[in-house]
Amino acid sequence: MKAAVLYEYKTPLKVEDVDLENPKAGEVRVKIVANGICHSDYSVMNGVIRALLPLVLGHEGAGIVEEVGPGVTLVKPGDHVVLSLIPYCGHCFYCSIGKITLCDNTRTTMAKGLMLDGTTRIKKGGQQVYQMAALAALAQYAVVPAMSCIKVPDNVPLDKACLVGCGVMTGVGAAINTAKVEPGSSAVVIGCGGVGLNVIQGCALAGAGTIIGVDLLENKLEYAKQFGATHTINPSRQDLTKTVRSLTEGRGADYAFEVIGLAKTIEQAYACTRQGGTTVVVGVASREDMISIPAASMLTEKVLRGSAYGSARPHVDLPKLVDLYMNKKLKLDELVTRTYPLEDVNAAMTALEKGEVARSVIVM
Repeated sequence: MKAAVLYEYKTPLKVEDVDLENPKAGEVRVKIVANGICHSDYSVMNGVIRALLPLVLGHEGAGIVEEVGPGVTLVKPGDHVVLSLIPYCGHCFYCSIGKITLCDNTRTTMAKGLMLDGTTRIKKGGQQVYQMAALAALAQYAVVPAMSCIKVPDNVPLDKACLVGCGVMTGVGAAINTAKVEPGSSAVVIGCGGVGLNVIQGCALAGAGTIIGVDLLENKLEYAKQFGATHTINPSRQDLTKTVRSLTEGRGADYAFEVIGLAKTIEQAYACTRQGGTTVVVGVASREDMISIPAASMLTEKVLRGSAYGSARPHVDLPKLVDLYMNKKLKLDELVTRTYPLEDVNAAMTALEKGEVARSVIVM
């Protein structure tokens, strides 16, 4: 099968033939129909997110089940599925307290590009090839954990639904699950890329009254308005903190979301948050980055917290998001700026790097 393989950081992906093994116990073989291009893919290519190489990228996929391994009952051949970014074991400490996205037994293997048994299902010339997020969905087929497969109705367009598997869940979930944005509240979202737009529409779904989109690119600020931003700020032209305060009766926002992954913008998000407000870090920062905030600000009861995959319960939340989309209450069509064949995956990465798209989708 064809797959997009990363051999070295800061080099283009190679679309080439690789060998895919059959699914083992608890695994599923999926014919990939579509895969969204996420900023995390780009971060891996550039070494911001470190991974074992060679690696097949892609973690925002959707497709049709072709084969199931022993013991799989969640799905069957012919089912249409969205692939959830994070599988979970269901019995570790974090799963037992409902923190599924922090699952002990999947985070370690996923970070290494391994399946849950510590091996991979992809090989090239006998050499092991690693699988991003145990999915590796930038390929014609994928063998994935059964727990990653979320069944959706057959009439759901998979070239749109694939986005729910990562970017939409991460963004909408950060607003609704992590921050628990309240009706009538104010929110500022720093970074209006694919995930940031979904934080914005998550805030809108939650009933926020004032939603401020922040970005350096004017086209992204236009996207922000389409997804529910009531105001936009370009920090190269306006003082960010002062403008946010002017839009929130001088207090600062009830909620601030950082969706870039830089220490500087995390600090800016925190500065934009009112006393007693909540700052949520959604962006994936480099391990070397450190943030600095005034220690005395803790006495104002401000909250600084992270959000992993929108604090998702995948088998509960992803079907809800798909249902919202099918009922025209969630924007997915508007997210897809361009589609590309797998052979043009590097062009899709370039469009992401240049900020030309809200989301690109690779259609197999």
